[in-house]
Amino acid sequence: MAVIPPPSKALWAAELPRALWMGATWWRHRAELAAAPRGDGRAVMVLPGLFNSDRSNIVLRRYLAARGYRVRGWGLGRNLGVRSVGPDAGHLIARIESVADRGPVTLIGISLGGIMARMVAQARPDLVADVVTISSPYAGPARATNVWRAFETLTGERVDDPAVIARSAAIAGPLPCPSAAIWSRSDGLVAGIICRDDTTPAVEVRSSHLWVQHRPQVLAAVATILAAWPPPVSGQ
Repeated sequence: MAVIPPPSKALWAAELPRALWMGATWWRHRAELAAAPRGDGRAVMVLPGLFNSDRSNIVLRRYLAARGYRVRGWGLGRNLGVRSVGPDAGHLIARIESVADRGPVTLIGISLGGIMARMVAQARPDLVADVVTISSPYAGPARATNVWRAFETLTGERVDDPAVIARSAAIAGPLPCPSAAIWSRSDGLVAGIICRDDTTPAVEVRSSHLWVQHRPQVLAAVATILAAWPPPVSGQ
């Protein structure tokens, strides 16, 4: 199997400047954001990336709410992997159950949050209508990132633990629901090639990893993806 290298040191070093530039020029894209399709009122939960909390995706949540979705944060504090969601994502599943009063929920996950969204979709397809991942390195080895050491420190898991490897392989498998992956080949923290796979519709953006969930192109892409999927069917 070919070794997939992490992003270059140059891309890694450019992460913060690129994110700051995106923030400074965000206003240029107001027309693009306003033109994105409106939603159908479905329930959406946004899952944050590693070490981030619901505060990190407030722009995305507010935008989707303005487009007509019932949007929730995950409500589990900072994302510290299994320390936050439980070994089998039990805490996260319970949280999704609490908002699935009208049927399955759409999950949108940033980075590690997208991996968790896929994990729940595999384990509880009755709860998950569809999944959008944003810069989520679910389709390749953890060492194809520049953050695997931080992952080990914050989650208490080892990326070479057989149980973690087996879980990652299951997460990378085909999902029982519609899914889409938003990714960037210029990502400075995770190799873009492992943020997508051949069976999942993918949207490529040009973005840093840092604050990717704020990028106007990403916000518009999420709205467009959701509008193309049929409304979830209530099980009640």
